[in-house]
Amino acid sequence: MSQQPPNNPNWKSQTFMYGGVIGALFGIVAAYLYTRAAEDDAQRNGGKPNRASTGELIGLGLAALAMIRQITEMGKSDKKR
Repeated sequence: MSQQPPNNPNWKSQTFMYGGVIGALFGIVAAYLYTRAAEDDAQRNGGKPNRASTGELIGLGLAALAMIRQITEMGKSDKKR
C-alpha cells in the first residue's frame, strides 16, 4: 500500500502543533501524578518527598527514546519498515 502525501499544505505545521500540545499535556499529567505520589508517600512516612534516583531517570530516558522511535516508525511506509 503506497502512501500519498497529505492534501493539506500545512500538514507539517499542524503535526508540530499537535505534537507540542500533546507533549505538554502528557508532561503536565506526568508531573501532577509524580508530585501527588511523592506527597502521599512523604505524608505516610513522615518525611520529605524522595528524589528520583539516577537509575530511575536513565530508565525513564530510555523508555522515552523507545517511544520516540515507535512514533518515527509510524511515519514510514510499509516497505521501509
